[in-house]
Amino acid sequence: MTDTRTNIASGTLAQLGLLDSDGIDAATALADTIAASDLETIRVLFPDQHGILRGKAIVASALPSVLANGMAAPSTLLLKDTSHRTVFPVWTGEAATEADPMRGAGDILLAPDPSTFHPLPWAPHSAWLLCDAHFKTGAPIPFSSRTVLRRALEKLAARDLTLTVGLELEFHVFDRLDPAPEHSQATMPAHPPRTRPLAPGYQFLTDAIYDVLEPVMDDIRRTAQAMGMPVRSTEVEMGPSQFEVTFEPADPMTHADTMIMFRTMVKELCARRGLHATFMCRPRLDNVAASGWHLHQSLSDATGRNLFMPETEGTPTPYASAWMAGLLHHAEESCLLTTPTINGYKRYQPFQLAPDRIQWGQDNRGAMLRALMLPGDPASRIENRVPESAANPYYVIASQILSGLSGLEQSLTAPPPCEQPYDPTAKALPASLLDAIVHFEQGALYRATLGDGFVDYLTRIKRAEWDRYVGALSEWEQAEYFGLF
Repeated sequence: MTDTRTNIASGTLAQLGLLDSDGIDAATALADTIAASDLETIRVLFPDQHGILRGKAIVASALPSVLANGMAAPSTLLLKDTSHRTVFPVWTGEAATEADPMRGAGDILLAPDPSTFHPLPWAPHSAWLLCDAHFKTGAPIPFSSRTVLRRALEKLAARDLTLTVGLELEFHVFDRLDPAPEHSQATMPAHPPRTRPLAPGYQFLTDAIYDVLEPVMDDIRRTAQAMGMPVRSTEVEMGPSQFEVTFEPADPMTHADTMIMFRTMVKELCARRGLHATFMCRPRLDNVAASGWHLHQSLSDATGRNLFMPETEGTPTPYASAWMAGLLHHAEESCLLTTPTINGYKRYQPFQLAPDRIQWGQDNRGAMLRALMLPGDPASRIENRVPESAANPYYVIASQILSGLSGLEQSLTAPPPCEQPYDPTAKALPASLLDAIVHFEQGALYRATLGDGFVDYLTRIKRAEWDRYVGALSEWEQAEYFGLF
């Protein structure tokens, strides 16, 4: 143990200031735990800009070196769009980003976080270990997922405030009909699999449908619980083969990590069983229902008092009013973070239990913000129903913190609650990813709080996706014009 601690304490991460005494102790304890285990491989990973886990699998005996010195990974992993194409000029003389050159597909430094170590129940010889992404100098990469959320949390802590969040996550699990792709399907992005539902839809919360899905529900729940995820419920959602899993409240970083791991776990677990799990918002399948992610949030002071719990029913506290006002005021420019895919904007349909207007309501599931705040209820909270299930949770939660803080700092007041959440005269959410890009690019909040480099970085990636989308020939175009002209 002494040699292990000495090596970690004298390693690159400690020299760069990325490990303090407590971090050295935690890394040493993890190295000893793994040395005494039957684990063969450790998947050393980081959440990329899309909320996808990327990294390498190392043999267990190599972990002490990684805990001491970090692990190198190509910087291009941070420069890709959702097709996995690198969309920055790494092969030219210009800087790939304003934050750091990243020329020539050079390396970044991954610094493991021992608190995120999780053995994998579906791969008992292996485990996950999440990392923070840094430049080789040890400086944090300003647009890396965990760094963005951590910066927002620091701003919250500066006001002696803490945020508690709860997750409700919808997704689909289908039977996969073609598990082995053809060579012609190995494209960028890969061809989508052919699937069929495991159960019929539009029997919301029906126990008979739950019973059909219970073997898969149980498999997902047990695996999540074995990994320490605080699952609260597993539910039958509206559409065919549509699931919802909810989680007990936790702090923002814990639940951002939880969501990243849960999504990846579900996809990997289901793939091993011949199933296809997808967190895509609105799959192009007959009779399918769109999936959303509902983020519950409550604010507390240094004493732990819930600042959203009202004294009078129907009257938000000043903190709740200002927080909601901030979320509403910055909703348009936040949509690139809460709804980062082209497909996500096809969920914003009236009368579909998803918001399409920038409003709040008292326990109203059609409103963007659903206020669940009652006198004497310590769980008083705001539910934001905008995010899509495919969103990067670190970016989403950061957007809530920064928007809410803006409301507090400006002493904003929320408008009256809506009674008609789909009122056509109310301000609409962005209608497309392009609209969201423009609002994000031209907005002031994220340039002021996260910097021009972050805004320019993310808009470049998202414009690359939009340009590919616009340039692709669609079935609609073929049907519309091929016979007419």
